[in-house]
Amino acid sequence: MNDTLFTHQKANSPEARYSDGGLRAFFVYCDMGVIEATHGRLRVQLVRAARPSSEAKGGTGFHIHTADIHVVYMIRGWAKFDYDGVDTLVETGDCVHQRPGIVHNLYDWSDDMEFMEIIAPADYQTTEITPPAIPTTR
Repeated sequence: MNDTLFTHQKANSPEARYSDGGLRAFFVYCDMGVIEATHGRLRVQLVRAARPSSEAKGGTGFHIHTADIHVVYMIRGWAKFDYDGVDTLVETGDCVHQRPGIVHNLYDWSDDMEFMEIIAPADYQTTEITPPAIPTTR
């Protein structure tokens, strides 16, 4: 028997408000009510820029997540990521699956950036890492 619950979060409900206190102080987050419904198996949240990227020195910094699944769908605006040393522009309508353990940094974004994250499990860990070495040429 499946113990997953039905939920329906209305866009204008009190639960659908953006708040700070998430992983990054320069973003605000809106939990979509899926964590409780799936008993922690899945997190669905909206992430919105709360400050310009110029105020977030270095962006998120290089890090990895323990998540088995981590999908980013860009709703509005754009963001620049470094994924394992590859600069990647993610624009409105783009969808990215961040494989488990990928080293990444979200280092620049538009003022109107907003994306949806789908993450499993909901209670994942983030580990900050030393930035990768930049190869030098002689």
